[in-house]
Amino acid sequence: MKLWLRLVWAHLSWRWRSHLKVSEVGVRNFIVWPTDIDIFLHMNNGVYLTLLDLARFDLMKRARAWQKLKKQKVHPVVVQETITFRKSLTPWLRFQIETKILGWDEQAFFIGQRFVVKGEIYAEAVVKLRFLQSPKGTPSPVEVNEKLGGWLAEEPKLPEWVIAWNKSVALPKGRESAPSDWVK
Repeated sequence: MKLWLRLVWAHLSWRWRSHLKVSEVGVRNFIVWPTDIDIFLHMNNGVYLTLLDLARFDLMKRARAWQKLKKQKVHPVVVQETITFRKSLTPWLRFQIETKILGWDEQAFFIGQRFVVKGEIYAEAVVKLRFLQSPKGTPSPVEVNEKLGGWLAEEPKLPEWVIAWNKSVALPKGRESAPSDWVK
């Protein structure tokens, strides 16, 4: 229920927040609710990922990208994500999630997101997003940018560490299993 309330609020509140370009950093404020915590009295790791979704949604709505893509039956899906935790978020703590498009390759966009408390980074994530188009289709990042009217800023150069991360966590294509020592 708590996440539905946040989703409804995100759907309503973007209209009163400043307009953004997709190339800018989106900032969204949150509070750790008691229902967000786990048995260790800090925010549950699954809640972090859900709030990242809401922060990306906020950036897309405020940049008017969500509306344009929805009309064309295009929507994002998470392909990969990694999050690193530095400090715990505890009940009633106020924090922000900063969201920025780091760049893209031939297939996907890469988004950087940070949980920040009073200027200090508590956790940081990188998320790989692809877009799907109904009824069938997977537009490339170049095609998505065209659907949005073009990238209206200097095109970001994908950082080398993101390229290395993407290669290191990729699964084999098709139905092949990844070679692994832990599955016998």
